[in-house]
Amino acid sequence: MIKTVLIIILFLLAPGLVGCIEKEDAKKVSFEEKIEFSPVAENESIRIGVAAIVSPEKTFVNYQEIFDYISEKIGRPVKLVQRKTYYEMNELVKTGYVSAAFICSTAYVEGHDSSGMELLVIPVVNGKTVYYSYTIVATDSDIENFEQLRGRSFAFSDPLSNSGYLVPAYYLVMINETPDSFFKSYIFTYSHDRSIEVVAEKLVDAANVDSLIWDYANATDPKFTSKTKIIKKSQQYGMSPVVVPKDLDPELKNKLREVLLRMHEDEKGRAILSRIMIDKFILGDDADYNSIREMRARVEAYGK
Repeated sequence: MIKTVLIIILFLLAPGLVGCIEKEDAKKVSFEEKIEFSPVAENESIRIGVAAIVSPEKTFVNYQEIFDYISEKIGRPVKLVQRKTYYEMNELVKTGYVSAAFICSTAYVEGHDSSGMELLVIPVVNGKTVYYSYTIVATDSDIENFEQLRGRSFAFSDPLSNSGYLVPAYYLVMINETPDSFFKSYIFTYSHDRSIEVVAEKLVDAANVDSLIWDYANATDPKFTSKTKIIKKSQQYGMSPVVVPKDLDPELKNKLREVLLRMHEDEKGRAILSRIMIDKFILGDDADYNSIREMRARVEAYGK
């Protein structure tokens, strides 16, 4: 436990890792903004959330063009909203503070099953609507499989992440283990790019990360992915979706869905999507997330 706490403290104190989430930039993002939960009025900005799947500065770069595009198409300002954890973003969807959000699959399952969160659309990436969880280690590591991580240090991303937490937790349940019994120590990084970074820099021995994030980073900026290797690839899971609150105004819901579904049909929209390696958006199916529900039930039952 002492080793775990020390690693967490060292991680949080590292300026290169937390400098981007400590202060608010007036044009960018804030985790500390005080909010009043209220529905979006017709003449107000539309608030759209992005879960911390990647670090805040990368999220701003990757998603701001999409939000500017949506704003142009529907004729209303669109504001990017971020929070440090998936749970916090789910709360913003639940209360209606955001009108839509880009979140991860397990966060959707939790939000849908507990508060009626609804699928709006899902992205298609490289012709597919599925992704995987990669278990990664440093390129020169002697670790060759997940079982060899016993007694090693590990990085989870977020407690509501499918690829970054639920999948490795499920692996452990299948061998009658828990993170506390199996790992020497573990941390939560709260984004997949940070998980990749801490493995690359050998701050931990291994991590599980979203395949889409690793693949995107490896294709566009392999500074850290080039220092890691994949030792395990999970089964496929339903794509991380765009969601809306259950009580969102139907007219606004339809406008948002229509803009995203047709985004790939014009040159500007295609160019924006291409830069973040998305082919297009399509309608999703809740049944695609049942495998995640099953894993979640097994993990929760084991912990009781």
